[in-house]
Amino acid sequence: MSTQASQLERLTFFSDAVFAIAITLLVIEIEVPRLGIASDAAYLAALHELGPSFMGFVISFLVIGALWAAHHRVFGMLGDYDRQLVMPNLLLLMVVAFMPFATALMSANTLARVPELFYSATLLVAGLLQCWLFGRALRAPYLQPDCPAAEVVAVRARSWALPCAASLSLVLAWFAPAYNNFVLLLIPLLVRLLPRMALARWNRRNADSG
Repeated sequence: MSTQASQLERLTFFSDAVFAIAITLLVIEIEVPRLGIASDAAYLAALHELGPSFMGFVISFLVIGALWAAHHRVFGMLGDYDRQLVMPNLLLLMVVAFMPFATALMSANTLARVPELFYSATLLVAGLLQCWLFGRALRAPYLQPDCPAAEVVAVRARSWALPCAASLSLVLAWFAPAYNNFVLLLIPLLVRLLPRMALARWNRRNADSG
């Protein structure tokens, strides 16, 4: 294995480890009810009170999972190492590692404006850093030689799904705290819609230039 390939592999393994730790810490932030000998109703009530924490766990788990899946896909498209990827990658991992705190703050203070704004802003920063990282990574000569140009266009467009949804959630958090999180359900739709739009523009541009 060449030195460049080894460096790329080390960067990938380190990133995977941070994603795994962050996604695990999400559940640790959920406080376990300790009622001792109590009635079933008491335990059900305690679990009901943890509903926002469970919801925050699910949302952040899916977001971090989506960030990891995209990271995994992009780094699998690379054939060479670029040292300029280290800083944007580290900054992205820093925000990912911070997400358990942002999730816990939001989940423990339901219907509060500032925690919701803080959480949405954290997602927005993570999404923008991912776009910056992918913009740096997906370029020659670091791509694999057989990497289709259309796939690069689609991946770059897909990376904007989280920033778009998080921006809308951030705005809505001011007016409807907690309910703004439902906007994040648009991410799967945007993941499909944005690449189609980008590929349509790319195909038209190629047709015009041809």
